[in-house]
Amino acid sequence: MNGMQRIGGIAALVDALTFIVGFALFLTLLAPMASGELNPVENVAFVVDHQAILYTWHLVIYVVFGVFLVVLALALHERIRAGAPALMQIATVFGLIWAGLVIASGMVANVGAAAAIHLYATDPNQAAALWLVADTVKTGLGGGNEIVGGIWLLLVSWAALQGRTLPRLLNYFGILIGAAGIVTMVPSLAGVGAIFGLGSIVWFIWAGIVMLGGEQVTA
Repeated sequence: MNGMQRIGGIAALVDALTFIVGFALFLTLLAPMASGELNPVENVAFVVDHQAILYTWHLVIYVVFGVFLVVLALALHERIRAGAPALMQIATVFGLIWAGLVIASGMVANVGAAAAIHLYATDPNQAAALWLVADTVKTGLGGGNEIVGGIWLLLVSWAALQGRTLPRLLNYFGILIGAAGIVTMVPSLAGVGAIFGLGSIVWFIWAGIVMLGGEQVTA
């Protein structure tokens, strides 16, 4: 088995794990903030009281995910490019852009949270306004829609389908999940992002297992 494929398989599994951890924290410890029921000042108060877990959450779902996504995107490029070179080149560019966006999202979120926490002690309303701005920027970069990630997953799956370098069912599934990410560009369909997130967990695990198994070409 190619060493890069093994590393890519591990990266895919790590990315799946970051999604799982992210969803778990979002639905449990961070549920009050995630529900949208808190007003802006209450949101910052929640951030102050849970800054360690929030910092960890941002670090895992954005920064760690993005770093390992770079590795996975390059490993998939190596695996698939011979069967569909032009398409895979475009796909890899979108994969690297997606990685950059999510890493930037995590950095903005944690820096914004730290600034809001510092300001909260003297001016809660200003802290709330600052956090709202930081959260909006974070959401715009990597949390509010899944267009770039959806394009990458769709193109990778399409290229792999042409070159028969990943299992056919995995490719069809990736095209479906990628399309779900792309439609989140429509505000009324933003909720489809949950389908993209959950489906991506399955795709990352499946792809990771295939890459670690060393199977290069499927019938």
